[in-house]
Amino acid sequence: MSEVIHLTTAAFEKVAAQGAPVLIDFWAPWCGPCRMQGPILEEVAKGAGDRAIVAKVNVDDEPRLAAQFGVQSIPTLVVLKGGQVQQRMVGLQPAQTLAAALQKAGA
Repeated sequence: MSEVIHLTTAAFEKVAAQGAPVLIDFWAPWCGPCRMQGPILEEVAKGAGDRAIVAKVNVDDEPRLAAQFGVQSIPTLVVLKGGQVQQRMVGLQPAQTLAAALQKAGA
């Protein structure tokens, strides 16, 4: 997948069960650092191509999903592989860090 998808609670299980690593950005539109993270995520998604899924979860729209991952600060970025958390990062992250996390998870 070469673009960032917007993930809902309803679609989460299907995406999390994918064999490819999944990078999830927990964010909100009112969060300045979250808005700065957006273009970086798009860059990472293009670089990952079909080897990984890059997704965003709006914590205001999907509070249960945010709670499931214990999100207390945003942006929080989580890398999943086979539904299991491989890495967790809090705060604005550069593209290189996110790409390395996906690569470490098998992308």
